[in-house]
Amino acid sequence: MAKKDKTLKPKHLKAVLPQNTPSAPILPPELEKKLTALKEKLDQFKQQVIEKFGDYIVGITLLPPEKPHPSPEQKEEDKSKEEKIELLVVVDDTTSTKMSKDELHTKFSTIVTKIGEDIDKKLHPQSILLTDLWQNCYDGKYDLSRLISLGAPVHDLGMLAAIKVAEVHKNMVIKKFEKYIMSYVLAGSLVQGKATHESDIDVWIVIDDTDVKKMTRAELKDKLRAIIIGMGVEAGEITGIKNKLNIQVYILTDFWDSLKEANPIIFTLLRDGVPFYDRGIFMPWKQLLRMGRIKPSREAIDLFMSTGEQSVSRIKLRLKDMGMEDTFYAILTPSQAAIMLYGLPPPTPRETPEVMEEIFVKKEKLLEKEYVDILRRNVELRKKIEHGEKKELTGTELDEYLNNAEKFLKRIRDLFKAIEERHDQQSVVYLYEEIVTIIRDVLKLEGIEKAQDEELIKLFEDELIATGKVPARYLRDLNEIIDAKRKHDKKQLTKADIEKARKGSSGLIRFMVEYMQRKRGQELERAKIRVKHGEKYGEVILMDKTAFVIHDIDAQEKKIEKAVINDDGSLGTLEECTLEDFEKALATLKFPPRAFIKEPIFDDLKKVFGKDVEVLLSY
Repeated sequence: MAKKDKTLKPKHLKAVLPQNTPSAPILPPELEKKLTALKEKLDQFKQQVIEKFGDYIVGITLLPPEKPHPSPEQKEEDKSKEEKIELLVVVDDTTSTKMSKDELHTKFSTIVTKIGEDIDKKLHPQSILLTDLWQNCYDGKYDLSRLISLGAPVHDLGMLAAIKVAEVHKNMVIKKFEKYIMSYVLAGSLVQGKATHESDIDVWIVIDDTDVKKMTRAELKDKLRAIIIGMGVEAGEITGIKNKLNIQVYILTDFWDSLKEANPIIFTLLRDGVPFYDRGIFMPWKQLLRMGRIKPSREAIDLFMSTGEQSVSRIKLRLKDMGMEDTFYAILTPSQAAIMLYGLPPPTPRETPEVMEEIFVKKEKLLEKEYVDILRRNVELRKKIEHGEKKELTGTELDEYLNNAEKFLKRIRDLFKAIEERHDQQSVVYLYEEIVTIIRDVLKLEGIEKAQDEELIKLFEDELIATGKVPARYLRDLNEIIDAKRKHDKKQLTKADIEKARKGSSGLIRFMVEYMQRKRGQELERAKIRVKHGEKYGEVILMDKTAFVIHDIDAQEKKIEKAVINDDGSLGTLEECTLEDFEKALATLKFPPRAFIKEPIFDDLKKVFGKDVEVLLSY
């Protein structure tokens, strides 16, 4: 039988029923009486539904009426529709385990409909499961959340308010910056099922910065972030919702870097977030995370580890058949977590014992074979149960598997410590090499081509700290990283040394990278000739032995040409090239040269842009 479609269809909407507020006009007595009667019925409906289902009811909202059809033959039908009072009941099914989603939805719908009919035949309540509401968003269907945002809440635990203000804010942001907005995501306690009336409303916005030319990525982020946060305040005022709209703005390149670095905040966003707008970025990443194709963060690894311990505690209270399932995952998931911590993607359950034995027993000699045998027996037992070769477990067998699971988990914790210790030691070497490389690149920008490791601190202090180009606090961070590397070489490195080196490294790296970007941007500006020809502005960018010509920098589809720079300073034959060619040249040009403009190039400018071309000296 085909599954019933529980998605509410989008409607042509009229305004929500008017409210009696100090700023609203005085209503006629008949209409005021009608609204008072309606309020009493809605309060009665709400009270009965809450008494029946309690906290399962996330919210109840009065939906806007359908817009009447204009055809005369449908007059009576439209009149009947106008009299209907459409209600939506949102049901939290995230903790339900006793029945399927279809059964749960049918049960709620039947009871809620009956309550509405008993109060008034005009009441037409519909119910939707919270997971179905989110699934609509996962599928790129946002009509239902828009419909909820236009409704008048009768009962709300915080979810309806969050949807309303997020929808209003989203529409404001997309209308203003649609070209740059990749994803708009609702996140935080609301989508995790932990929200209260006072909860902040967390939203994440990802901005496309891959085609930024006129400003740095940092400038783009700061500029758009300020405007978007201001829109958040305005959205709160428009909707009258007092909960703080907590807005996080990410540029796409930073978001991608956070994914590669396994940032736990980003992984949590991908895992729990619900997209209210997505241009094909958020949902593919979310699916890749679910598939285990994105390198997991420590948070994800800890989650795998805690799953085993939680499973062992639950198994003592559940039926034998469920117990067998839990002992399997109690051993499997920490095993996969250990493999992920080692640096490999999690294997399939069937492959996990072999991978564990190959890596930790044979290669690293960190684990005894008896523990791999425990895992292997669990995998084989599950396979026998799935294939019907084993019909049931005895109490003695269950106790044996439970005891082995507890023994296995205790040993795996020690394995984790051993793996982490090796990784921590090696991470200091990687961190040192990364910092040294970045500082050398920065010093090259300052005119110092070569620097030995032992000179780095003094050069860093003299050329960057003393001149005020880099804050003094970063000298302390650099000293701690170099000190940790020395201790590593002498095999004297402690966990405290590692944590101290890591603590300041991220800020130092981020600042130095941004400094290089700004410095390179300034250097590149010196290699540009900007011209005006007619009503258009063009540019000639001089790169070492090649020049790139952009005829109209404001055009959506830019015409770009390149030419060899001759020894006398003139331009060779112009050849058409793509934007990708130009960006590739920019990326490979490590240190932009200062441009020396020679007389022949002025004749070339007239040939390229016309005889009336004007060179801008300051812009």
